[in-house]
Amino acid sequence: MESAADTIRRIFGDSNRSLGAEMAETTSRYEQLRNVSFPKPDATRFIAVANQKGGVGKTSTTVNIAAALAQAGAHILVIDMDPQGNASTAFGIRHNSGEPSVYDILEGRLDISEVKQRCESFESLEVVSSSIDLSGAELEVASMEGRTYLLKHALDAFLERSDEHYDYIFVDCPPSLGLLVINAMCAVNEMLIPIQAEYYALEGLGQLINTIGLVQEHYNPVLLVSTMLVTMFDRRTLLSREVFEEVKKHYPNIVLETTIPRTVKISEAPSFGQTVIGYDPRGIGAVAYVEAALEIARRSPSVLAAIESKQGEH
Repeated sequence: MESAADTIRRIFGDSNRSLGAEMAETTSRYEQLRNVSFPKPDATRFIAVANQKGGVGKTSTTVNIAAALAQAGAHILVIDMDPQGNASTAFGIRHNSGEPSVYDILEGRLDISEVKQRCESFESLEVVSSSIDLSGAELEVASMEGRTYLLKHALDAFLERSDEHYDYIFVDCPPSLGLLVINAMCAVNEMLIPIQAEYYALEGLGQLINTIGLVQEHYNPVLLVSTMLVTMFDRRTLLSREVFEEVKKHYPNIVLETTIPRTVKISEAPSFGQTVIGYDPRGIGAVAYVEAALEIARRSPSVLAAIESKQGEH
């Protein structure tokens, strides 16, 4: 009996450039992933997803990596630190102005346990929502004592009281380098940086790395840039391949081998209150994000060892 991939290949032909070949390859990758076991980390991984440049797939990366890991059985908490609330939207989470949100947590009015909501699509995934109310928070907390550690203190207090164990805690950052992003960097010990396959993205990367260095020096010495993911990748273009190779050359140990393709389904999914993992699970975007999540999961031992080593130095 021929596989789905063989059927598609037979119908559409076997040209590497054809739609049929791409569909066949995606189907084959999807089938392989169904039989793969995702290892769970030995300790909770705290990961902020950041890039001050907008439109690089930052929120798409947060929600789809988190969804892929939750689908594989991991227990996930996602904290939406972007006033636009796009991560909350993608998970189908209520986040209207006035609703309990991360804004109330930063201002000390509510605990994370009072704000988090369970995602209906993924049983083991919970979300701390954000709303437009958060847009004024940077000014409001600027004069507060310990203003860079507000999220860290709230997260530490919640985890200390909670009976639940999380395998991964993701923080989706706004596209800036302000106080909200610094709060996120102080609350985690890993950075995941999505990089668009364009030369402009490489210019902004230096600025982000510099900011991370300042946070490491002054606020969070154990912070580690553990992962870079190239997004909006078009393998048909020389430019995309050159950008990937350039990033790989400078950061060989942290760039994922998986690249995320430019596809309309990824940006379309949130309008239906879904991640692409739930919206188009067999599509090329979902398959790529599941592969990226698998790479991240398999790298857990080495990443946790590197973090432990940094903690030992401080």
